Amino acid sequence: MVSVTLYHNPRCSKSRQTLALLEEQECEINIVEYLKTPPNSAELAEILNKLNLKPKELMRTKEAEYKALDLNNKTLSDAELIQAMIETPKLIERPIALANNKAAIGRPPENVLTIL
Repeated sequence: MVSVTLYHNPRCSKSRQTLALLEEQECEINIVEYLKTPPNSAELAEILNKLNLKPKELMRTKEAEYKALDLNNKTLSDAELIQAMIETPKLIERPIALANNKAAIGRPPENVLTIL
């Protein structure tokens, strides 16, 4: 049985669909409600590495907080962007599944099947 960690927001339809898909695959699922328990900087850096993404590519750029915090500012470092996601976890794209030392964003939910 594959063990999956799912960074999940129960209010998000894509996140709920991804969870249902993983349940259908009979995975052992560790749910992390990242809005209540955000990843720390090391965890977020590891997720970004597994996704092969830069911090800005994992951010929800249409959120009001993104604009309010001026996160489109080109002078911000990756570390500063990671810190912004930790302090405001709503900015992290969701859902994120981790399994088999890989990661996938569940948009669309079927993306997560590639790491099982």
